Amino acid sequence: MAAQGTPSPSKGTVLVVDDEAAIRDSLRMILEYEGYRVEEASGGAEAVAKVASVAPQAIILDIKMPEIDGLEVLRVLGNRGYETPVLVISGHADLATAVEATRRGAYDFFEKPLQRDRVLLSLRNAMESQRLLREGRSRAATEPEDLVGDSPPMRRVREMIERAAPTPATVLITGESGTGKELVARAIHRLSSRKNGALVQVNCAAIPEELIESELFGHEKGSFTGAVRRQTGKFVSAHGGTIFLDEVGDMSPRTQAKVLRVLQNGEVEPVGAEKTVQVDVRVVAATNRDLEGEIKAGRFREDLFYRLNVVPLRTPPLRERLEDVPVLVDWFVRRYTQADNYRPKKFAPDATAQLQAMPWRGNVRELKNLVERLLILTPGDTIERRDVLAAAGARDTALPEALFALKALRDFRDEAERLFIVHKLEQNDWNVTQTASAIDTPRSNLYKKMEQYGIRRAGGGAPERGEEDGADGDEAGGDEE
Repeated sequence: MAAQGTPSPSKGTVLVVDDEAAIRDSLRMILEYEGYRVEEASGGAEAVAKVASVAPQAIILDIKMPEIDGLEVLRVLGNRGYETPVLVISGHADLATAVEATRRGAYDFFEKPLQRDRVLLSLRNAMESQRLLREGRSRAATEPEDLVGDSPPMRRVREMIERAAPTPATVLITGESGTGKELVARAIHRLSSRKNGALVQVNCAAIPEELIESELFGHEKGSFTGAVRRQTGKFVSAHGGTIFLDEVGDMSPRTQAKVLRVLQNGEVEPVGAEKTVQVDVRVVAATNRDLEGEIKAGRFREDLFYRLNVVPLRTPPLRERLEDVPVLVDWFVRRYTQADNYRPKKFAPDATAQLQAMPWRGNVRELKNLVERLLILTPGDTIERRDVLAAAGARDTALPEALFALKALRDFRDEAERLFIVHKLEQNDWNVTQTASAIDTPRSNLYKKMEQYGIRRAGGGAPERGEEDGADGDEAGGDEE
C-alpha cells in the first residue's frame, strides 16, 4: 500500500487494531494522508478500551491476534451495543471466517496484502452509512435496538433466541416490566425465516376489552355500532410474518378462546364475518404476569398457556445482571449525545459503583431515565456518586438497598462480597496485586472472584493476569468454598 495525495481536514477518527506494528504504521500513513485521525491498538483488550475512550467513527480490525482475536472483539462490541462500522482484515482469510465476521456485525472483510483504494472506498461508505443512520435517529432511538450486555444471564437469553428463532415454534417471553421483552421478540423475528415478513405488535393491555377482538381478528362493516368500514385484523396483517402479543395475560377469556383457535388451526374469525380466514403466522407472546397463578385463579386458559409456552424464555431483571450496568450506561450516554445533542459526560467510578448497588425495580427502563436525568441536571462534565444519589432521591446508606431486596442468605453474601471487591478495586485504581494485598487474599483467588462475579472495569475488561503487576506464584486459597 503506497500513500498518495495530500493531507485534508479530518474526516473522523479511525481505530486501527493489529498486533503487527508494520501494518499499523502503514495504515496510519495512508489514513492520515486521506485526512483521517488515527488511533491504534495492538490487541483486543486494548481495542475495546480504546473504543470506549475515543469513540472512533470506524474500526479496521485484524482477525488473528494473540489472547483476544478479532472475532471475540466483534462479539464484545456487539454485546455492548456499539454500532461503529468494523472493517475486518486477515492474512489467513477463508470463507468460514468471513461469514462468521459478517454474522458478528463486520461491515466488510479484506485479505492481506491490503488494496489501498478498496479499503479507502469501503471506509468512506461505512462512515457515510453510519452518518446517515445517526441523522435518521428519532427520539425513540434512545431505546436499545438490540440486547445490550455481556453478563451470563444475557448470554443465556441470546443462546435461547438463536435456538428458537429459526424454528416455527411459539415463544412465551416472561419477565418484569422494563426487562426488554419487546427487544427479544424483535430479535426472534429478525433471526427467523420470516424476517422479510411483517412484525405486527399488539399491546393487549392497552386495547379496551370491547375492541380487542376487532383489533386482533378484524371486523366487517356494520358488525357493531361504530363499525363504519371493514377492518383487517392484526393476525391477517401479520400473515407470512410474526405477531407479537405483548401483555398476553391481560386478554379476556373470550379473546383467549379465539387466539387458541388461531394457534390450533390457523383460522381467524373476523367479528361479524360468515367465514373464517386462514393465516400463516408465527406467534410470540410476552407477559409480566404469573400465568400459572392466573390459571389457578381461573383467569387464564390452561390449554392456551401450553400452546403459547412451547419455548419459554425469561428476561432477567437488571438486579440479576448488575455487571451490565456500566455497559448500559455507556450505551445510553452515547445515544442521548448522538440523538438529542446532550453534552457528553463521564461517570466517575464511584458513580458507576453506586448505580450497580441500586435495586432497579424499574429495570433497564428506570436506568435509562436516570441516565438522561443525570445528563440534564449534573452541571459539570463528570457525574459523581453524590449526583447519582441526588438524582435518584436515594439516601447515602451504609449498605445498598439492593442487598436487602435479596431473598436468600447466599445471594446476600455473594452480592455483598461482589460490592466489597469492586469497592476495593476502585480504591486501588484496579491494580489487582495491590487490591489482593489490601484485602489479605492471594491474587489468584481475587482473579477467581472477579471472574465468578463478572467484575469488569467500566469502559474495558478486567486486568489480565500479569498485565500490570507481573506473574506471581500465589496458590489458590483464602475464602474459597
